[in-house]
Amino acid sequence: MSNRSKLEKFADNKKFSNVFENNSYEQPQLFSGFNTIVDYKGKWSKEYFKNNYKLVLELACGRGEYSLGLHNLYSDINIIGVDIKGARIWKGASHSLHEKMNRVAFIRTKIELITNFFGEGEVEEIWITFPDPFPRPGKSNKRLISPFYLGLYEKILKKGSILHLKTDDDNLYNFGIESLQQSPKFTIITQNNDIYSKPLENEALSIKTYYERMHLQNGKTIKYIQAEYLG
Repeated sequence: MSNRSKLEKFADNKKFSNVFENNSYEQPQLFSGFNTIVDYKGKWSKEYFKNNYKLVLELACGRGEYSLGLHNLYSDINIIGVDIKGARIWKGASHSLHEKMNRVAFIRTKIELITNFFGEGEVEEIWITFPDPFPRPGKSNKRLISPFYLGLYEKILKKGSILHLKTDDDNLYNFGIESLQQSPKFTIITQNNDIYSKPLENEALSIKTYYERMHLQNGKTIKYIQAEYLG
């Protein structure tokens, strides 16, 4: 299946029971399959996952490596990977279905629409792993750790929730620290500009994405920020 074309992957996603898609920026609805509108806002764990576990998001999830890794590490969480790239989501979605990983789902949408799909206080943890750093200063508002996005996260995070950023990019790391320090709603718990220079403080940091492996091969250091949402 790994040699399937993009169009074949897009078609597969519509058949996958763990993939939901938003087809229009102007009409922020989620579809399951080809034309079934679904609404799990505020009730993902209860109505979709059929449990009461905490809900974790992986934003800009790409192939979903962190979503799958978190599922394997923790038996008491539900994970939803969010990305706009359907061909990338296909990788994680197809693997999780094949392995019967029933606490993982994926949403194909622009991340700026997430408040339409998750309720107030519904999310208890967010992972942002190797997002596009948008290095040009004029694009700083597009960074997933910018004040704009922090404002969105505030609308869906539960008080005491944890936000994680993992990156190889020095500028994004420093920008993230600045954004979080300036926000009255978040406090930084950990900031580390080289996580592999000493034993990992969090077992979830051992999960490596495709991009992280590539960055490590190129001799880059991996940086990490952990912040708490104060509510």
